[in-house]
Amino acid sequence: ANGRDEGFTKLLFDEETHRIVGGGIVGTHAGDLIGEIALAIEMGADAVDIGRTIHPHPTLGESIGLAAEAAEGHCTDLPPAKK
Repeated sequence: ANGRDEGFTKLLFDEETHRIVGGGIVGTHAGDLIGEIALAIEMGADAVDIGRTIHPHPTLGESIGLAAEAAEGHCTDLPPAKK
C-alpha cells in the first residue's frame, strides 16, 4: 500500500471463543492502525467479525483483516514467505 515491504500485524484470539484478546502492529503508521484492534477488543469481536469487515485494498489497514482471515485458516491473500 505504501511501497514498503517491512512491517508486521499480529492478532491474538481466545482458543475457545475465537474472540480477539490482543494484538500488535509494527511498521509504518502502526499508531494509526492500532485503534481498530482496540475497538475490536472492546466490542468482543471474533476472527470472523474482523475478517468480514471491509478493509479497502490496497491499504495498510487491510493487514488487520488478512491477519484475522489467516487465524481462521481461509486467507487467500497471504504474501509469499520471506526466505
